[in-house]
Amino acid sequence: MLLETAHRWAEGHGRCLYVTGEESAGQVRLRAERTGNLHHEMYLAAESELSALLGQVDQVKPSMLIVDSIQTMSTVSVDGVPGGVTQVRTVAAGLIAMAKERGLPVVLVGHVTKDGSVAGPRVLEHLVDVVLQFEGDRHSSLRLLRGIKNRYGAADEVGCFELRDDGIVGVPDPSGLFLTRREKAVEGTCVTVIVEGKRPMLGEVQALVAKTNLPAPRRAVSGLDAARISMALAVLEKRGKVNLFQKDVFTATVGGMRLVEPAADLAVVLAVASAEREIALPADLVVLGEVGLAGEIRRVNGVGKRLTEAARLGFKKALVPPDHGPLPDGVRALVANDLVSALDVLGLNGRRSSKGEEG
Repeated sequence: MLLETAHRWAEGHGRCLYVTGEESAGQVRLRAERTGNLHHEMYLAAESELSALLGQVDQVKPSMLIVDSIQTMSTVSVDGVPGGVTQVRTVAAGLIAMAKERGLPVVLVGHVTKDGSVAGPRVLEHLVDVVLQFEGDRHSSLRLLRGIKNRYGAADEVGCFELRDDGIVGVPDPSGLFLTRREKAVEGTCVTVIVEGKRPMLGEVQALVAKTNLPAPRRAVSGLDAARISMALAVLEKRGKVNLFQKDVFTATVGGMRLVEPAADLAVVLAVASAEREIALPADLVVLGEVGLAGEIRRVNGVGKRLTEAARLGFKKALVPPDHGPLPDGVRALVANDLVSALDVLGLNGRRSSKGEEG
């Protein structure tokens, strides 16, 4: 992504200097050749000391500077190892002072911890103007660039990208990556719409319910919040009268999407009910709603925007809570006040008959 950014900057704005402390200059050059990101205004330097970096800036006189990464840079003016609190704070302060003095945009790459927060001193996030978080599942080609902080603009924008052999490519319409294309409906699947930043995206929840002889049935979760899934299963069993005793329940998302928004609660519950009842939900149905402990279905924000995206992709029915507001043309609302009424509307209160008809 940094090489693509540097290449576009060199094409449209002028000289760009890429300073690498993570890899050698030869390694970065090979990657730039493979991804087609070479330009005569792109300069590359392998430095890990602040004064040498500033010397490169004086010599090259770039219009943008990229430093990869802040944890590998150090300065002899203070004690400490590279990546330590003192070194990171001092190097970052020096680069920020240079950026302000020269009017030079500087991109700093920082490592993240296992929980996704920026590693090192928290003051680093306060010093910079914008914090962008690059995230994604290692088993998926999709990557999200999320704005965490922005002093001069909105912080609710999300960029979607796909990793390919020849580099990283923007995905203008990522919803299709999270849906399974099939000819007929399959039990245990349900489609919902989440909002990433300002962008609505469709996601599919899949569930599998199987009998077990184990004293403690398994509850496996992938791409979902395990705590919310436990709550949703308890509500489904208690309020919806769906028997999950002595049954393993597996829930997952499609395409590596992570669904942690409460708006996906109802989709998870209905996917599990569909798998347990062995009744498939309509293929053109999308589900929105947060499920409370009393079994009530609560309204979520941005219903109109979410269903507009669903209508664009061909969904014609939407199971929504009351007071959902205006719906887009071509989408018919199925209203449910609570979990029991939602199961009734979709015919999930009885098993499939011997003739294959839904109960």
